[in-house]
Amino acid sequence: MNLRVSLCQTEAAWRDPIGNLRRAEPLVAAAAADLVVLPELFATGFDVAAAAAEPEGGPVADALRGWALRYGRAIAGSVAVREADGTLRNRMYFVRPSGEAEWYDKRHLFRPGGEAAAYAPGSERRVVHYRGWRLLLLVCYDLRFPVWSRCRGDYDAIVCCAAWPAPRRAAWRTLVRARAIENQCYVAAVNRAGADPGIVYAGDSALVDFRGETTAEAGCGVQTLTATWDREALEAFRARFPAWRDADGFRLEE
Repeated sequence: MNLRVSLCQTEAAWRDPIGNLRRAEPLVAAAAADLVVLPELFATGFDVAAAAAEPEGGPVADALRGWALRYGRAIAGSVAVREADGTLRNRMYFVRPSGEAEWYDKRHLFRPGGEAAAYAPGSERRVVHYRGWRLLLLVCYDLRFPVWSRCRGDYDAIVCCAAWPAPRRAAWRTLVRARAIENQCYVAAVNRAGADPGIVYAGDSALVDFRGETTAEAGCGVQTLTATWDREALEAFRARFPAWRDADGFRLEE
């Protein structure tokens, strides 16, 4: 019933996917967890140029599948993908230990960074089922939009990968905890460390419980966080304090 989750807060060398994969694999291998989460665009840096995207099932996605099979744990992280028709997606893969993959295409594209001009947004929420848990996948900027991430009784935890710049670190820390509180869910939020050209990342990856309390938090460098999510504690809290029953109804429209 419990789930052990690790966040690998990595650095990403600009436009060096081979080197970034080589540096990330030991962190994945060492993480003693059922689920390992890597940052947004961990293999390329936050590069929205079309040349940075790989074809569907490309080398980064293939590496995630290989690691899941080799180390016997689920792995999540986002990859720049170019679909067969040329459409670009910021795609968060969730790869099971069997190598089977599901994915979520980032809905809210970061307009100030040029992502919205280059990439196409996703249109569907993705809740994956894994080891008895229901996990909502989000990517970075999605955290700013509570309607999209609102729990409708359909998930137990949010898994978010990000490349969130240091100047907005206060917003990151606040939003991660706000999403946990308002949805009465666990949150695993991994941010990256290091820098891209002109952008510095603060890290601040965090594992937060359904009360909004921090169970593990990173600093600014390369680091792995691990925590165990307790299913019985989550269900007991939701039963004892059923704020979810008083949530307002709504309908999403394009």
